Amino acid sequence: MQPGRLELRLEREFGGQAHVVVREAVDLHDSGQYRRDAGHELTSDVIVDNLRDAPEGDVVERWNWWLGSLALAYGDEYEYFTVRRNQRENGTF
Repeated sequence: MQPGRLELRLEREFGGQAHVVVREAVDLHDSGQYRRDAGHELTSDVIVDNLRDAPEGDVVERWNWWLGSLALAYGDEYEYFTVRRNQRENGTF
């Protein structure tokens, strides 16, 4: 996975704060969890294709929706990779 390329694709496709999603995507990739569960590598194409399927929202909302789907399918381990908003800092990450 190429984090810089993924960030550009996410920004172009969905806008928003793609850098926080990229951080979690790299961590998920490095964990090997997705590869074990899905049977194939986590790539930029896989991420973008799945985020396109999410209900409308910014890149973070789409990422969290997809991880929720993965958690339902494979287990709660995916909750570790969700992006959480810091309420004390006006919804920033």
